[in-house]
Amino acid sequence: MAKNVFGETLITCSRDPLTGFFRTGCCETDEQDLGTHTVCAIMTEEFLSFSLKMGNDLSTPRPELQFPGLRADDRWCLCANRWIQAYHAGVAPLILLEATHEKTLDLLPLEEIVKFAYTTQPGG
Repeated sequence: MAKNVFGETLITCSRDPLTGFFRTGCCETDEQDLGTHTVCAIMTEEFLSFSLKMGNDLSTPRPELQFPGLRADDRWCLCANRWIQAYHAGVAPLILLEATHEKTLDLLPLEEIVKFAYTTQPGG
C-alpha cells in the first residue's frame, strides 16, 4: 500500500481531473515513473504559466490523451523536480501532503514542503 510523506496511507489527489502517473487519482509511483509524479499540487494561474514557459503546457486540453487541461484550483500529481523548479522561481503551488507520495522525500525535505501545505482549515 502506497504511503504519503507522513508514512500514512496515501489518499486520492484528484479524480476530476483524473491524475497520477497511472491515472488512478493517486500520486503513486514505481520505477517506470521517470518523472516522479508524486507531489499532489493545487494548481495556480502563476504555476500554470510557469509550466507553459518551461515547455509543459498543462492548460490546453488534449482529448487524444484524455487530458482535459488544468485550471487554477485543480489538484494534479506534479513531477517533484518541476515543483522544485517552481519553488526556485517563486511560483511553487501548495501541496496536499496527505496525497503526496513518500518518494517525494527523496528529493525534498519534509520540513520544507510543510511550509507549502494546503489546508482547508480557517487560518491554515
